[in-house]
Amino acid sequence: MTSRVTHAIMQVQPFKGKRERNLGQLSTQLRELLGAGVRADVIVLPEAAFTGYFLQGGVRELAVTAEEFASELLAACADYPKPLDVVAGFYERRGREYFNSAAYVELTDTQAIVRHVHRKVFLPTYGVFDEDRFLTRGNTFSAFDTRFGRAALLVCEDAWHSISGTICALSGTDVIYIVNASPARGLEGPEPGNVTYWRNVVRGMAGEHGVFVVLASLVGFEGGKGFTGASLVAHPDGHVLAEAPTMEEALLVTDLNLDAIQAARYDNPLLADLRTTLPSMLPALQEAMK
Repeated sequence: MTSRVTHAIMQVQPFKGKRERNLGQLSTQLRELLGAGVRADVIVLPEAAFTGYFLQGGVRELAVTAEEFASELLAACADYPKPLDVVAGFYERRGREYFNSAAYVELTDTQAIVRHVHRKVFLPTYGVFDEDRFLTRGNTFSAFDTRFGRAALLVCEDAWHSISGTICALSGTDVIYIVNASPARGLEGPEPGNVTYWRNVVRGMAGEHGVFVVLASLVGFEGGKGFTGASLVAHPDGHVLAEAPTMEEALLVTDLNLDAIQAARYDNPLLADLRTTLPSMLPALQEAMK
């Protein structure tokens, strides 16, 4: 198992409601990436990367199953060297229900293997958001095995709740991927307030648990609402490894040296302390839930 994994985070502006066009855009971007000499192990795309975010009732027409989504990715990535792992957000159809989901898909030359699907747990219903009206909530956070180690997926507001990252870390994850679509707000400072907030969330999650955190953020405008981008990668010690600009499409390429996890956890053993102390805290947690 390699300890150094090259990630390409694609901060994209999708054409709203145009699945095939957005998948074609991915094909073009991958050819450009290859032409620039970049051989990524993992490609990461934002929440709702191939449909746009604000679909409301349009989710029903544009949602696909996880297996259909994986097949679409295999076709879109046909010209890029394999094996290739892809993390991306999508609207999922599962039986009679619809979810805001993220998938981790491993691609070979002939196969698309769905390693994990995470269904967004915390559906926002405030401000410009109304996800709970059109979607079903997920109900779990978990880590899963990849060819590079253990990983976990979160979708947007999932990451705002500290318990989400804590469960993922306790489940043995090395890398937490967050797919995100965050409209600009708090514009009185040098950068949108949500950009500052997300940076703090990602750095805090990484530093507390000794994990890499990869945030892939949507960019562009939908119905007058501007998604800010500012995708970033945080090191297990909490510092920012790489960060994309705001309000424009961008490609962020960075290597994750997984050997850094052990060193970070040795220097700051908060996760080990939590594992030791958690059993004695469970009665208080159960009492608080009454």
